[in-house]
Amino acid sequence: MTDNGKVFTGRFGPGTGEVLFDRICRENGIKLLLTAPRSPTTTGKIERWHKTLRGEFLTGKVFATIEDAQAQLDAWVVEYNEQRPHQGIGNVAPIERFRLRSTKPAKTASDVSILDPAGSMPSAATRRVTRGGKVSFASSLYPVGVWLAGQDVAIVCDNSLVQIHHNGVLVVTHARRPDPAKQTAATVRSPKDGRRSRPSASVVSVTRKVDSHGNVCFAGENYYAGVKHKRREVQVAVVGDSVEIAVGEELIRRHKIRHDRTRQHGALANPGGRPNRTNAA
Repeated sequence: MTDNGKVFTGRFGPGTGEVLFDRICRENGIKLLLTAPRSPTTTGKIERWHKTLRGEFLTGKVFATIEDAQAQLDAWVVEYNEQRPHQGIGNVAPIERFRLRSTKPAKTASDVSILDPAGSMPSAATRRVTRGGKVSFASSLYPVGVWLAGQDVAIVCDNSLVQIHHNGVLVVTHARRPDPAKQTAATVRSPKDGRRSRPSASVVSVTRKVDSHGNVCFAGENYYAGVKHKRREVQVAVVGDSVEIAVGEELIRRHKIRHDRTRQHGALANPGGRPNRTNAA
C-alpha cells in the first residue's frame, strides 16, 4: 500500500502508461493498493516516520553535495534502526525485534512488575485479551488489539498511565481511567478474594452484545447479564448444565440452561451472532 505519489503510480500523471514502480509490482505478482487522495492517516506509520526524519535529521542541516546528503542519511538510518531505542516496542532498537528468538526462556506477562508510587506493592495484574482485542481492568475496558486475542497480558499502572505488556514488551499505553481504589483492588485481585473467574480457556465461548435491557441472546433464549453491562461485548459459554457470561477475566453471571439444546451447536458455530440482531456483536 502506498499513497498516490508519482513515483508509485501513474494514476494522476499526464499519461496513461505505468511508472517503473507499477511495472515492478506487476512483474512480481504484487497487488499495489493506493490510498484515497488527501488521506495521510491511512499510511500513518510512514507519515509519522517522515515527521521524525524531518525533526531529527533534516531540520537545520545543509549538505555540500548529493553524495554528502546520502552518506549522512545512511548513517542516520543505521542509528535509527540499530541503536536508538523505540518506546513502542519496549525501548529496544527495531533490529532487536527481527533477531532469532534466544534459547533462554522469554519473560512472561506475569513476570512484569513495577512498584507503585506508595512503596513496595507490585502494581502488575494479568488479564486475558478478549476476542474483540480488549482487556477489562478496574471496571474499564482498554483496547489492546485483536492480534492478541486469547493471550495473557500484564497491566501496569504508572502514575496517570495504564501500560499493557505482552511477553515483557510494552504493546500499548492508555490514560488511566479507574479511580485509585478500584485500581488497587484490581491489581491485587486473586481467586481467593471472592471474585469469580471466567470460564476455562478450553471451553468454547462466543461473543454477544448486551442489549438495552441487560440481556444477551444465545440459542434463541435471553439470559440476563446486567443493565450495567448494556451495549458491551461479553463472552457466553456453556459449562456443564450452565450458561456462563463473562467480561474479560471476570465471570459476571451463571444461569441454568433454558435454551433448546438442539439449537446450541448452531449458536456456538456463530461466534458473532446474527448481523441483523441488535444484541449481536
